[in-house]
Order: sequence, then structure tokens, then C-alpha cells
Amino acid sequence: MTRADDAILEFLLNEGNRSIIANPSTVEANLDYKISHVRRRLRALEQSDLVEYYDKDRGLYQITDCGRAYLEGELDADDLEEK
Repeated sequence: MTRADDAILEFLLNEGNRSIIANPSTVEANLDYKISHVRRRLRALEQSDLVEYYDKDRGLYQITDCGRAYLEGELDADDLEEK
């Protein structure tokens, strides 16, 4: 897990509000990471079940319950497995 991973998950969680559904470009526009890095990290987060496709054809991602548990400290990064 990287700082970018945490930032992406926190962005998608949108704490206190409805979770955000976003494509890599939207994430990149709101965070201080280049689009190529955002795409790479979203793929890694998806492989660890922390995010999932909301709409794969449109490249839209959303945070999963596992991603929420990670941010809440209920799931340790060492416990994450790639698919």
C-alpha cells in the first residue's frame, strides 16, 4: 500500500457523503498524482478487492466494503491478497 492508494481510497470514500464513482481521470484531477500512476494504483487496488468496477466499459471505479474496512483500520495491509 502506498500514500497514493490511501489518497485514492479516501477520495472514493468521500467521508461523510455518498461514496464517489469515478474514472482515473476524475481521480487524477482531484489528487496530486499523474494519470498513469492513478491507473496503475487503481488496478492494484482492484486486484486486492479494495475497489471494484462500477462500470467496466466506462472505466468507473467505486470503493468496496473491504476498502472501507481498510480505511477504518479493521483490515491490515498485510492481510490483503492480490487476485
